[in-house]
Amino acid sequence: MAKSSDGSGTVIIKKYANRRLYNTETSSYITLDHLAAMTREGRDFKVIDAKTEEDITHNVLTQIIMEEENRGQTMLPVSFLRQLISLYGDSMQSMVPQYLEASMDAFRRNQTQFRQAMEGAFAGGPFAELAKRNMDMFEAAASAFKPQRSEGAAKEAPAAEGTPRSEVEALKAQLAAMQEQINKLK
Repeated sequence: MAKSSDGSGTVIIKKYANRRLYNTETSSYITLDHLAAMTREGRDFKVIDAKTEEDITHNVLTQIIMEEENRGQTMLPVSFLRQLISLYGDSMQSMVPQYLEASMDAFRRNQTQFRQAMEGAFAGGPFAELAKRNMDMFEAAASAFKPQRSEGAAKEAPAAEGTPRSEVEALKAQLAAMQEQINKLK
């Protein structure tokens, strides 16, 4: 039976010459999409070349990024890629991986804290009512950009549709409706 991990819970993936990936944990062939899903789930894996036993995890992860970027899931701006490429061969090259890793860790921590703060804001903490009011005002402001008409404006509009006067009247009606919503929130 194939060894499914290296003793640390890391799943071993073998890459064969025909470019197929074999998950030794599940004894099945997988795709790069499966590896991307494992990464998103936080599963640790190591990809080794089946013939040479060389660790090619870095190359495969880079390939996954390329696949995602080609699908239109662009996350890496061209200017960032150019800066990254220009650092190859630079005297600071050895520091870049640690810097990028630390930056990404900080980003993840901030993302988690932000999510927790947003969940906590609506869960009944001391700022829950304030957050709810802010959200209501935001929704009210966003609804102002949706075409809405009061009953009176809706009756008048068919006769004068498209004229500057009817547009002004519609805007006045929307403004009045927004003011009414703001007053209700107070």
